[in-house]
Amino acid sequence: MSNRLFQGIIHQMRDTVDRVIGVLDENGSVIACSELVKIGETRQDVRDELAYTSDTVTSAGYTYRPIGSGSKWEYIVFVEGEDKLAEKIATILSVTLSNIKNLYDEKYDKSSFIKNIILDNILPSDIYIKSKELHLNAEETRVVFLIKFHAKTDPLPFDLVGTIFPDKNKDYVISVGEQDIVLIKEIRPGTDIKEIEKTARALSDTLSSESFVKVSIGIGTAVNNIKDLARSYKEAQVSLEVGKVFDTEKTIVSYENLGIGRLIYQLPTTLCEMFLQEVFKNGSLDALDNETLQTIQCFFENNLNVSETSRKLFVHRNTLVYRLEKIRKLTGLDLREFDHAITFKVALMVKRYLTTKPVKF
Repeated sequence: MSNRLFQGIIHQMRDTVDRVIGVLDENGSVIACSELVKIGETRQDVRDELAYTSDTVTSAGYTYRPIGSGSKWEYIVFVEGEDKLAEKIATILSVTLSNIKNLYDEKYDKSSFIKNIILDNILPSDIYIKSKELHLNAEETRVVFLIKFHAKTDPLPFDLVGTIFPDKNKDYVISVGEQDIVLIKEIRPGTDIKEIEKTARALSDTLSSESFVKVSIGIGTAVNNIKDLARSYKEAQVSLEVGKVFDTEKTIVSYENLGIGRLIYQLPTTLCEMFLQEVFKNGSLDALDNETLQTIQCFFENNLNVSETSRKLFVHRNTLVYRLEKIRKLTGLDLREFDHAITFKVALMVKRYLTTKPVKF
């Protein structure tokens, strides 16, 4: 990565500096040069001489100077000539490349560091140490968005999200799969979940319009410490999985608003099966046809209001009452009673959960 970075800068400087300039790696090999034919040459003697000094040295018509300061350096710049001008150019080149490399490495290492955190690839005790090394505030408030593209896109999902959130010092875009992107976004402390969902909705609309592909976004809870990003990421994963089971029409699903679906998702399937057997004896749930199930769903959506439900279904009130009575006889549950309705609602969700059998993280 540094090779391409150095070569790009050297290429831009070659018309300004009327001398051969380049960079050696830690083995003394030329990895970047204004004269491309010299790339690959080895100057081990210079590498050995600089091992005993961090200052400028001259050899065979060239001036050499390490990139960086102190005893820890990996690269060496060289300039054609052994005069004072060559020494000045080498010094300027060394300082310039050192600063550019540090900025590049810091940006790249931050993203890699954040990725290791969310994937649990770093020890908790190392997180604070690495945060200080990268000058990363460990106690900023951040939230994890898991963005799933439901088809391949051009440009790539990573590039699409990256163009929308270009501030690499506050927002981190990380690829965790071919079509799955994680956005770690810095937010104000105390930001309401509705505002976070609004941001996610705007992001979803933008991505869908630019890629012509459906996008779903799972949102974890906001965390105040960088070490908790792994938890927020797992919550975002669960949000998408639970949403896929219980809210199939939703494209934005937040962990805080999963409700009872989150509880059901965490139950063992054997316990769920026992619950259904207790509620619906003799397979009474399977005896309900699609029209009856749609009636039940509409009844729930209208808060168990018979008049409002019959209006929405375009049926007479007595017809709806007849259907509800029929359900009571089949299942033993009268949906007009709140406790029975709650039991039935949960049972339907459990049934849907067992039917889909989502993959757990």
